[in-house]
Amino acid sequence: MQRRQVFRVLVAASAAFAACAALPAAAQTHYPNKPITLVVPFPAGGTTDIVARIVADKLGQQLGQAVVVDNRGGAGGSIGTAYLAKAAPDGYTLGIATASTHGINPAVYPRLSYDATKDFTTITNLASVPNVMSIHPSVKATDMKSFIALAHSQPNKLAYGSAGNGSVSHMMGELFKMSSKTELLHVPYKGVGPALNDALAGQVQVLFDNLPSSLPFIEGGKLRALAVAAPKRVAALPNVPTFAELGLPEVNDAAWFGLIAPANLPADLQGKLNAAAIKVLALPEVKAKLEKLGATPVGNSPAQFAAQIKSEVAKNKRVAVAAKISLD
Repeated sequence: MQRRQVFRVLVAASAAFAACAALPAAAQTHYPNKPITLVVPFPAGGTTDIVARIVADKLGQQLGQAVVVDNRGGAGGSIGTAYLAKAAPDGYTLGIATASTHGINPAVYPRLSYDATKDFTTITNLASVPNVMSIHPSVKATDMKSFIALAHSQPNKLAYGSAGNGSVSHMMGELFKMSSKTELLHVPYKGVGPALNDALAGQVQVLFDNLPSSLPFIEGGKLRALAVAAPKRVAALPNVPTFAELGLPEVNDAAWFGLIAPANLPADLQGKLNAAAIKVLALPEVKAKLEKLGATPVGNSPAQFAAQIKSEVAKNKRVAVAAKISLD
């Protein structure tokens, strides 16, 4: 009798121990069970940061845990992106990919510390923002056709400003030159602000820029928009055609901001994050905030986003080789 009681006690204790031991494992299968860090590879206040914060707040609500933005700017977004690449693929460190970090940097930095197509798990492209080509009102051109004709007649006499060597605006300018077979003089600045100021003053005649920063000056008549890079015409500029409409489809890619994670993120977490992000992008308040920036919610599949990044890298490598752009 005593042996039976001892045996029962031992069995019960063993079962209790097994149940307790299983608790941490069970807790780990419930994702997320702690706050998530969202790495933004640019300083606070810029378009990338604004888009990230709009999405982070609602994404946290969808997942049931806070999504905390961590700004790690520097080197055109390379520092924060490299940090993300080395993080654990457990779903608790995510990041924002942009046309700069996952399109241009791989093309212009020969010693980049990450591989844009191999070191990350794609989740979804969150939003796209139109780019715009505008000219100073003093330029004697009223549309793209007359501008190209003017540029052909004056090789390297018309100057375009960019946010710096290897920036989105620089690559867009070089791609425009290749597509239109024109010769424009490139004037790099330390950021889009100084470039915009000189374009407004007429010190440079042409500006390639994200639409949100140039739009107030276009609407005020201080700049003349010739074309937008977007899937369709922008509601704020209904009379301005897209580059595709003008026969320059290669220049028609908008800026974009996507959600990524380190490589080898488990497929179930990738799917859960994709579904949550798409729900966030469908929220009326999120749409309204993004549209106020001139941005359009996207929300595609991980595979579609991965293909987009691969295409972006290939395009920018062609431009970098043709324009002989290589940065240390």
